[in-house]
Amino acid sequence: MVNNYRSIIDGYFREHSFVESNIKSFNNFMEKGMQRIVNETSEIIPTIIPQEVENFKIKLGKIYSEKPQITEADGSKRDVYPMEARLRSLTYASPVYLEVSALIDDIQRESFTTEIGRIPIMLKSKYCHLANLRREELIEVGEDSDDFGGYFIINGNERVLIIVEDLTSNRLFVTRNATGPSKYTGKLFSERGSFRIPHTIEQMKDGIIYLSFTRFKRVPIIAVIKALGFTRDKEITDYITTETKQYDDIFINLVDAVELKSEEDALDFLARKVGLAQQEDKFEKTREQLDKYLLPHLGITSKERIIKAYNLCKMVRKFLIVSKEGLSIDKDHYMNKRLKLSGDLLAELFRVNLRALVQDMLFNFQRLVKRGKFQSIKIIIREKLLTSRIKSAMATGVWVGGRKGVSQNIDRTNNLATISNLQRVVSLLTSSQENFEARALHSTHFGRLCPIETPEGTPIGLRKNLAILCSITQEEYSEEKLKKMLEGYGLKPMV
Repeated sequence: MVNNYRSIIDGYFREHSFVESNIKSFNNFMEKGMQRIVNETSEIIPTIIPQEVENFKIKLGKIYSEKPQITEADGSKRDVYPMEARLRSLTYASPVYLEVSALIDDIQRESFTTEIGRIPIMLKSKYCHLANLRREELIEVGEDSDDFGGYFIINGNERVLIIVEDLTSNRLFVTRNATGPSKYTGKLFSERGSFRIPHTIEQMKDGIIYLSFTRFKRVPIIAVIKALGFTRDKEITDYITTETKQYDDIFINLVDAVELKSEEDALDFLARKVGLAQQEDKFEKTREQLDKYLLPHLGITSKERIIKAYNLCKMVRKFLIVSKEGLSIDKDHYMNKRLKLSGDLLAELFRVNLRALVQDMLFNFQRLVKRGKFQSIKIIIREKLLTSRIKSAMATGVWVGGRKGVSQNIDRTNNLATISNLQRVVSLLTSSQENFEARALHSTHFGRLCPIETPEGTPIGLRKNLAILCSITQEEYSEEKLKKMLEGYGLKPMV
């Protein structure tokens, strides 16, 4: 037993807050996440441009935000504090500024910084006026000095974004089916920015392993591997396995694809499968589909094709090990779960609404060009569009993908109820289905989730709470740093 454990816990909470992980997540979104999302759509190319111009581009640059402000009826701007927002039924939000420039015939003609909207600010985050204030200063501005923050004020209501628990992306999960043509199914969700593409691997009774994603419905996986430029049967076999008992399954698949001797043969076969065979540039179109939609988390350019082929071989190997040896993958192990905090949820919302803003800019630009009234790109940006859409989602709790209840009114029954509400974790599984394994307490929950606090009835085990001393990591490694670290451990690059 640890002596003086009370003083240790007390010392921990003098340095750390209950909602520290959520605040760090929001800070990370504001500092890095918003810019990353803008970089995904950094160039806007309209289809209708002025007649005297050969090419026209709108470039989006640096994005940044300030601390919460309010614009009064007379047009004056000033700082607003949370207590005033509560009393006057205001939204505690900050203006977001974006650098926009217009390139006509590759020459920059116009450049300016404009407000594209307002984003609600989490209390006690870096962008909040209450950050780093002492107890006396908090009391002066009308705040509870023991309040943890970690929530938002929307139209005067205190709203909290509930942490969402989801299966980790970019990882293959193989499960046994009770019914259906395939005894086992392998599923992987490949995520890259706004893309989240499901990939399914199945082995039918004839022994052929099929892959499904976007337009490609149940195409032989060997054909896809060969279409990516990995055509030699011996190398494919070696990359999949060295176990002789799995050779039969691999040979059945290789014999089925024996006519596909070259990359062009495989591309022609896939083009016929997805209805591109009649097009003149069918090879390029098929390659484009593979680059963009096959495992996009590995890359979306032609350089990553061979890496995708190696990864498909690895996925086949994992699928065969599970299906032949019956080694099930535990989905409920917390290694296979990811928690989406406030920053991640806001990133989803911001990405969708920035895309809506870009589409609105294009529509306004093209409408003005058709009328011959285009003068400046300043007039095509409607700042209220982004503001109203984000505010609406946070006020109603209806989120991207049709999910409901992501944002809730904070529970102020007492201090413990508030902490519990701020630490709540919700699973995406529906409470009307049984899902016994997902509801059960797992050994990997120890120290991460509270084993006691879960409601009775249908949501039992699906609505959980973080443990008191639980903290969620925010660190991100750059690709180059990660490569150097792995090479330092003795790993060698494949390409």
